[in-house]
Amino acid sequence: MVNKPEEFGRVAVMMGGSAAERPVSLRSGAAVYDALKRKGVDAVAIDVTGSPIDALAGQKFDRVFNIIHGRGGEDGVLQGVLEVLGIPYTGSRVMASALTMDKLRTKLCWQGYGLATPKWFLMKSEDDLDACIEKLGFPVIVKPAQEGSSIGMSKAANREELLQALTLAAQYRCDVYAETWVTGREYTVAILNGRPLPIIRLETPNAFYDYEAKYQATTTQYHCPCGLDEDQERELGNLAVKAGEVVGIKGWARVDVFIDADGQYQLIEINTVPGMTDHSLVPMAAKQAGIDFDELVWRVLETSLG
Repeated sequence: MVNKPEEFGRVAVMMGGSAAERPVSLRSGAAVYDALKRKGVDAVAIDVTGSPIDALAGQKFDRVFNIIHGRGGEDGVLQGVLEVLGIPYTGSRVMASALTMDKLRTKLCWQGYGLATPKWFLMKSEDDLDACIEKLGFPVIVKPAQEGSSIGMSKAANREELLQALTLAAQYRCDVYAETWVTGREYTVAILNGRPLPIIRLETPNAFYDYEAKYQATTTQYHCPCGLDEDQERELGNLAVKAGEVVGIKGWARVDVFIDADGQYQLIEINTVPGMTDHSLVPMAAKQAGIDFDELVWRVLETSLG
């Protein structure tokens, strides 16, 4: 535990990046930077627009607060650069970052461990539509495997919509898969240093918790307390921690999960660099636990010391 801001040394708050989540990362990064400055930390904001090596060149930093969402910042690339440069950083290491950025590989790990996740079908081209329909039926949700913030995702209830969804997701230059639509309630579990924070239940009038619902809408509802009884909230929190341990996450993360119509848990994905904007979920969960935003940022920065 760090008691004085000078113990952190000079901190680079790396934000931006070139992925589709760049605008969200810049908002998260500005909030994190401001919080660190309020706490007296010697922080420097760095907007990464190209190579992270170039962004750090000619400067001396004691550690990095990584708040770059998506590919290039959340997928092991930046983590690998910082490992080579010998600069401590927040959050998960290279392997866990790379693995959890790929939703398909994460699901395979969970499946191998015996944790439940919705059925899926990998779609490589239009030729796969009929096989996908035969296996999953309708409705489904179609996702690019390596994007976050629900970017490129859409719901499909018939063959025409499935083709449209595939075409949209394929624009993001990664594997595309369809996943069985889960009817039930959606929850998110923030994890900080191996422990779950209070769980949030999400409710939106949109078809699903999409980009607009996450960052723009005023109609999205966040229930915290989430409405589960004490035993079930503890069980769900423990499941989220286990889901993270299976893929090797460290420091902090956020696990998204449904409780389906049959009362079964269905793991969806893990975010290893969660949002820290005014609409973001980890700060909401921390607030419910009595941790204000500035203290949360401080505790996340402490994960660079491990």
